[in-house]
Amino acid sequence: MKDKDIKLLREKGISSDAVDAQISRFKNGFEPLEILRPATINDGVLQLNSEDRERLTRYFTSEVGKNVTLSKFVPASGAATRMFKDLYQYIENPVPIKSLSPAHPIVKFIELLPRFAFFPLVYDQLKTYNLNNVHVRKARAVEIISTLLDESGLNYGFLPKGLVHFHLYENAIRTAMEEHLIEGSNFAAGEDGLVKVHFTISPEHEEFFKAKLYQEGPIIENEFEIGLDASFSFQKPHTDTLAVTPDNEPFRDEEGQLLFRPGGHGALIENLNEQSAEIVFIKNIDNVVPQHLLQPTIEYKKALGGILLELRNHVFDYVKQLNKKVTDDLIHEISHFIKSKLFAALPASFPQMNQKEQADYLISYLNRPIRVCGMVRNEGEPGGGPFWIKEKSGQESLQILESSQFNMADAHQAAQLKAATHFNPVDLVCSTHNFQGEKFDLTQYTDPETGFVSEKSFNGKPLKALELPGLWNGAMANWLTLFVEVPIETFNPVKTVNDLLRPQHQPVK
Repeated sequence: MKDKDIKLLREKGISSDAVDAQISRFKNGFEPLEILRPATINDGVLQLNSEDRERLTRYFTSEVGKNVTLSKFVPASGAATRMFKDLYQYIENPVPIKSLSPAHPIVKFIELLPRFAFFPLVYDQLKTYNLNNVHVRKARAVEIISTLLDESGLNYGFLPKGLVHFHLYENAIRTAMEEHLIEGSNFAAGEDGLVKVHFTISPEHEEFFKAKLYQEGPIIENEFEIGLDASFSFQKPHTDTLAVTPDNEPFRDEEGQLLFRPGGHGALIENLNEQSAEIVFIKNIDNVVPQHLLQPTIEYKKALGGILLELRNHVFDYVKQLNKKVTDDLIHEISHFIKSKLFAALPASFPQMNQKEQADYLISYLNRPIRVCGMVRNEGEPGGGPFWIKEKSGQESLQILESSQFNMADAHQAAQLKAATHFNPVDLVCSTHNFQGEKFDLTQYTDPETGFVSEKSFNGKPLKALELPGLWNGAMANWLTLFVEVPIETFNPVKTVNDLLRPQHQPVK
């Protein structure tokens, strides 16, 4: 380590031991997971009927009325650049629109431009052209796209996805951030009428987020008769990870400086750990719908919240009983609860334990953060989703695994991924306090073995990057977990700009 390396580490708050540990990870990799099977209906995934949903919604409402504190947590640090990848490729190498196939994303973008929520803003910037005329749009495609992306226009090339205008209304054009505030107003207001929403963002976007909140927040507060408590935080610099060369030597840029990269969304467990609310709803920034399509989302949010609060109250009651007086009947009742409500089998060694050992095991098993995660039925290619794994202790546990965590050379693992029936839409509700009302330290419930090494490049040079265990993957590996089937209507992400043309993002007809 050179002096300037030590200075950089100090600035980021990273110890030299942490760097050594990361280099060791690159050399030795991660322990493979023992993946048992996909979680399916009645084997890890709960299915709700309409009566269940109504009962759980009522339960959620009554518990919130007892001053349970709520908040929304929205990872929103990503720039919108990837969303506009096709547009960037086109302006780097523009060709006449007529020479492209009708199915080309740029043809669709230009032909259907008036259907985008941001069309009136582009129109205002290019008033000299009649952009309502499709032939004019085709002739001016480069200017239109540049106006959308460049700083002199709408600046979408710099702004985060949360500040891109997603939805058009009769008297408003709303960004993804505003839609999250409105969604929260419909289910996450506390007994005091305050809606807490926390966004994790990049430092360079802070002033833009705050300006939008200052401008639109009061309008939302008036319309929904709530108070907004929106806050922001950044990914912690000490969660950045060192990049290495293909030979596992520290990677240096042209100036000889060590290169650190963000450790992925798993680093946000530290931001989540700073939230004071007892119940936290987590959802990605780009998964929103306009108001007229919001009802299924609200219904399922309340139902998931009801399941979590019901589960939490059972768990709290059992932990309190185990701390008072242990009986064989109580141990039998709790074992049955774990099997019937959490779908989990206790380890084979459990029956051989004496009563005290069983009670201690059950307390440690139950006294943890809890998460209830919505899962959508697979309708396309299998990807990340809910699975059963076997832990070192022999205990089976439910985990959200990414496809990158599977060894596709292993026939068993490849078959399990293919057999998955559900995928993870990132729709979680979390309980972060214990039975005594104290907050758990969430950093103590992660599994460091579930990170992975990925291959990237920097200025054309290959490097290896270390991804921390994902926020809803290894960063929550040691939480009590329950999966619940939710309908596809609750999952409407915007990965490319043309996704905004889907009916789920269009105004009322």
